[in-house]
Amino acid sequence: MDRTNVGRTAQLTTRRATTSLRERAAEVLWANWTGTSTVPSRQLYPHQWSWDSAFIAIGLRHLSPLRAQLELETLLSAQWGDGRVPHIVFNPAVPLDAYFPSPDFWRSTTAGRTAGAPGAIHTSGIVQPPVHALAVWLVHRADPGLSRARSFLARAHPRLAAWHRYLRCRRDAGGAGLASVIHPWEQGMDNSPCWDAPLRRVPPADPSAYRRADLDHGAAEDRPTDLDYGRYVRLAADYRDRGYADGGGADGGGDEHAGGVGEFAVEDPSFNALLIASEHALARIEAELDLRDASVVRETRARALTGTLVERLWDPADGLFLCRDLRSGDHREPPSGELVPERGVGGLVPLILPALPAPVAAALVRTACGPHFGLGGPARLVPSYDLTGSAFDPRRYWRGPAWFNTNWLLERGLRLHGEPTRAAGLRRALLEVAGESGFAEYVDPYTGRGCGARGFGWSAALALDLLLDDPAGRDEEPHGRPAEAPSVAVTRKRFRDD
Repeated sequence: MDRTNVGRTAQLTTRRATTSLRERAAEVLWANWTGTSTVPSRQLYPHQWSWDSAFIAIGLRHLSPLRAQLELETLLSAQWGDGRVPHIVFNPAVPLDAYFPSPDFWRSTTAGRTAGAPGAIHTSGIVQPPVHALAVWLVHRADPGLSRARSFLARAHPRLAAWHRYLRCRRDAGGAGLASVIHPWEQGMDNSPCWDAPLRRVPPADPSAYRRADLDHGAAEDRPTDLDYGRYVRLAADYRDRGYADGGGADGGGDEHAGGVGEFAVEDPSFNALLIASEHALARIEAELDLRDASVVRETRARALTGTLVERLWDPADGLFLCRDLRSGDHREPPSGELVPERGVGGLVPLILPALPAPVAAALVRTACGPHFGLGGPARLVPSYDLTGSAFDPRRYWRGPAWFNTNWLLERGLRLHGEPTRAAGLRRALLEVAGESGFAEYVDPYTGRGCGARGFGWSAALALDLLLDDPAGRDEEPHGRPAEAPSVAVTRKRFRDD
């Protein structure tokens, strides 16, 4: 056969496969849309989740910039008076027994009243990683004209600024400038072995006092154990019963570095890297709004926080960032804590930071490509936990499986720090596994076999972003949208019912 024809046939096959993947990803987002936001999964996660919505908006912007803006606006409208963005915004049309912990567990409108919880919207009382300013900036770039016409940035900016202020001030339990998480659900990687040691101090809740709804939709071997889940419930209930107070006083006040009371307080590298990345994004938003002085201050702060992150959480011997357990070791105030000697994918996420020192970035790449994470080697996607670790499990929630959002972040970080070949390889693997797994919630890092929910929101959204974004322009000034395949243009029209 003529080589030219072989090449054309291969290109046509690739183009058809890409078009099919785009259409299938768009269909997931279409099916999960509720009218004002997108659920991660219709069955397992029937409400709006905070960092899910940020990642979903990043992909959704390629189909409907307006719908992506609405996604973020719906989430931010549930912000509390103290600045926190809750990790769940509950849909009142969903039965209480469809998900646990449900609104009657969190009691946000009563237990959270002092902290400024909305009176007409039911939410959880904890938070999730602050990806939101980055998402807002990327959504703005997708259609700057629409964004300016709707004053999207101008309306989002004060909410984002208050959100970052809450994390920097009320959650600085260690007194060094980093935010602490007070529950594993807040960091997003709920069941990571990085939490095992800090959680041992927490007595589990009585299992007869609640019913796990997650086991109705997921295999028990894929989910957290009953013991760990009981500890999660105990931590959340204790926080609720304190009125969701982060400080020393009953009103959550006290000194601005009084955050993180309770038995669990951890400085996590991924959570703080995402806060710093969003500080950079918020600086760009402020520059766009002609708030030049504020933009300069915020950019300076982001770079300083990068230095603090390295100083507090970098372990040169491991070539990785580690968590700091603030409730371990001595009892000084503010607590210094000890590093947790567990290798989680969160320790690689600071690769997304532009001001990361070059030797640190290079060491992170070596660690990612080494035996612990297998990038470009035995693992198809970077796992959530050390492949060689004693707690590694390729199926159990965040104890080994690979997730699309963390791999999407690493792809960006590799490209940012001069590793385009490795980034391109990870991108190809992400797209292959997304299609093969039916946009699974998470996958076996070796085989790519899907686990958890299928048709998962951020898996579809981030696959779309990898297909349709322009890698060369990701961190530059606003640019035109990449060319679309005809099928995606047709799919976009389906979203024009906004």
